[in-house]
Amino acid sequence: MATETKKAHLGIPEAEFVEDVDKFMAEEPDSSAQGALKKLEERYQKYKMMEMSLNHKKEKLKNQIPEIKTTLDIVKHLNDIKDKDESMETHFLLSGSLRAKATIPPTKDVCLWLGANVMLNYSVEDAYDLLNNNLKTAVKNLDSVNDDLDYLRDQCTTTEVSMARVYNWDVMKRKSLNQGTVTAK
Repeated sequence: MATETKKAHLGIPEAEFVEDVDKFMAEEPDSSAQGALKKLEERYQKYKMMEMSLNHKKEKLKNQIPEIKTTLDIVKHLNDIKDKDESMETHFLLSGSLRAKATIPPTKDVCLWLGANVMLNYSVEDAYDLLNNNLKTAVKNLDSVNDDLDYLRDQCTTTEVSMARVYNWDVMKRKSLNQGTVTAK
């Protein structure tokens, strides 16, 4: 089951919950609380970096989806009027808040920006299919990123709790050692 979880969450390693701190510390090579806390802190920082990366990806997808929907609506409208003899009047964005008026004759082809200064000519039907597939993929990817973020938050919480347990164990150990030396005097 753990293997499936790792595959389902972009290879995010599962956090180890420290149930028995004594056993956990006995398995540590240097058996110091500082060493164990350092390892847990490193893993926690890795989780935080993954979270930052996934949040960036999420924002990119959240911005991309409305753009795809708008383009899809335009291509759908062009598909609806392609067999009519009337032109379509519209305003398109040049930059910022500057718009230009345009008259678009019925057309069977559209050009789509693919990114990296690449534009390709598609039939209206092919453009609609491509954009529809891109929208489905973007929505699916956004859902996947949200699932991964939820999983990652759980791993962060587990790591934080484990860090607290090791820290508290160390405090209690030091306290008992101090009480032992006080009593021995």
